[in-house]
Amino acid sequence: MYNNEFPLAPIERILFIVAMIPEGKVSSYGKVADLAGLPKRARYVSKALKLADPKKNIPWHRVINSQGKISFIKDSNEYRAQAELLRIEGVEVNQGKIQLSKYEWQPNIASLVLGIPF
Repeated sequence: MYNNEFPLAPIERILFIVAMIPEGKVSSYGKVADLAGLPKRARYVSKALKLADPKKNIPWHRVINSQGKISFIKDSNEYRAQAELLRIEGVEVNQGKIQLSKYEWQPNIASLVLGIPF
């Protein structure tokens, strides 16, 4: 729970935003950073996702690069896992690429203003 006296740390803000991405949608590292109040910190988003506690079930697989591609090395275990998790959610993945015009998360301003506690 958010507390004004103890604001969320940057990593917690990133994980909060990633958790907001709905099933069947994706967002880019850069957009997540922007929404977390960390503009131009896309690489920090990647680091935060790597450090996330697996028990929190953060939907890391919904975060891709700004070109709509999976960022892991092609055919690596991580690449295959991300592609499979996205496909299970109904996202079409074609050779590691996701059609942003169809699957990119476009949160409405009201849900952001009312839903983000920072």
